[in-house]
Amino acid sequence: MKGIVLAGGLGTRLRPLTLITNKHLLPVYRRPMISYPIETLRRAGISEIMIVCGREHVGHFMNFLGSGKESGVKLSYAVQDKNNAGIADALSYAEDFSDNGNIAVILGDNIFEDDFSKSAGTFAGGARIFLKKVKDPERYGVPVFDKTGKKIVRIEEKPKKPKSDYAQTGLYFFDNRIFSFIKKLSPSLRGELEISDSVNQYADAGAMEFFIVKGDWHDAGTVESLLETSVRVSKKESAFFQTHEQRKH
Repeated sequence: MKGIVLAGGLGTRLRPLTLITNKHLLPVYRRPMISYPIETLRRAGISEIMIVCGREHVGHFMNFLGSGKESGVKLSYAVQDKNNAGIADALSYAEDFSDNGNIAVILGDNIFEDDFSKSAGTFAGGARIFLKKVKDPERYGVPVFDKTGKKIVRIEEKPKKPKSDYAQTGLYFFDNRIFSFIKKLSPSLRGELEISDSVNQYADAGAMEFFIVKGDWHDAGTVESLLETSVRVSKKESAFFQTHEQRKH
């Protein structure tokens, strides 16, 4: 399985910070934000990774990440022509890179505590999405479950009246059908190709499953969530390093 980090967009919710650089290069505690999704993929056993970003800041990404050797991965880069075309559009640029195989897709502003190595190792095809219970599901793609609660009928993007209190996080496993599904999409009311519409095509085909994310999950796409994420990560890492030093002595 290969990995794809989607790191495009204009980051308008993080202006004026994003007038300087791409939001995925802003600091989250000790490291630029994009370091965390790369680490999530690496921990899952995925070492070949493509970064999809906008043309304005591709040089910034390459200057920081290089070949990926320091991060223990092998990196490739693709440039999305239009930053406001949507997540599904950004993913379409990785079709050749996927080499007709299964892929793990993660949004560049999503930070996970969970380890997905077991899930990556057992993925056999279709689509696998990862959910987290949240207080404000209307901000996200929200799953609509059937009567058993064991199957997702569809994903509703940012609904005014969510039918569950779960959010679709920014991590997905797909087989190679995803690219043909993207080609069938039409822009949403926001003028974007929505990844949720692609996921719903898997749901319609009875080829989608879900897992619940363990541990913390952060979507650091706003000023408030960026600050909160930095504070939470600093506490976690400080506690880890303190425990590590105690064990050494």
